[in-house]
Amino acid sequence: MSVKIDASGRRSVQAEVEVPGTPEEVWQAIATGPGVSSWFVPTEVEAREDGTPARVVSHFGPGMDSLATVTAWEPPHRFAAESGDLGPGAPPVATEWIVEARAGGVCVVRVVHSLFASTNDWDDQLESWEGGWPGFFRILRLYLSHFRGQRCALFQLMGIGPAPAAKAWAVLAGPLGLDGAAVGQRRKSAAGAPLLAGQVEATGAGDYLEDVLLRLDEPAPGIGHFFCLPMGGKIFVIARLYLYGDRAPEVVARVEPVWNAWMTEVFPMDQGG
Repeated sequence: MSVKIDASGRRSVQAEVEVPGTPEEVWQAIATGPGVSSWFVPTEVEAREDGTPARVVSHFGPGMDSLATVTAWEPPHRFAAESGDLGPGAPPVATEWIVEARAGGVCVVRVVHSLFASTNDWDDQLESWEGGWPGFFRILRLYLSHFRGQRCALFQLMGIGPAPAAKAWAVLAGPLGLDGAAVGQRRKSAAGAPLLAGQVEATGAGDYLEDVLLRLDEPAPGIGHFFCLPMGGKIFVIARLYLYGDRAPEVVARVEPVWNAWMTEVFPMDQGG
């Protein structure tokens, strides 16, 4: 991974993925609130009074919202937005999403993050975004392959695990039946842990030290993503469950409290100092 720099001072990174679907179907997945929330994080696309998109709000966790102002809107092929995600005193970040149709009923989705700067002060952040997309793009591909257009209800939970990351992962993976997971295997959680069962679709991606992606049949059809991520000197343990179908909201209302209680007990947020 590397930051590209052009003569104007624009610094950029990009990531892309090939996914099944028509441009219109893929556009629904990457440019609408319900679509983005079906594979990324809870997201709203807020509209102006005339109905045109004005702002994208993504919720990564408590106090971790990303707000971006829409600057271009060309469905079903391109949109762009600008955010201040790097904080006060930093240059604004422009993000462009592009959908390109390919033969065989597939599209390429490309995301480009860019900013203008005369120093490399923000290059690490750009590269971290580039490195983070492969994990989410696996979920996007799974969603479009198996659950395209279905209603989604999701929940995400975060805790702090013991260092090093391998130890935190062992505490998570053991009860959930994910230790030593390999692609194609069926895994199921142990007694005493929240109900979880499904097929392993992927392991290891991007900046995650440990991670497993499951295509679920329990607690409902869906996708489960479980991983450890070092940040700020701590090891964060994260579980995301995307459940699909008309009953998904009902299932989430029933199982999220169980998952939350278990994560809070095993990975309290005050752990790690």
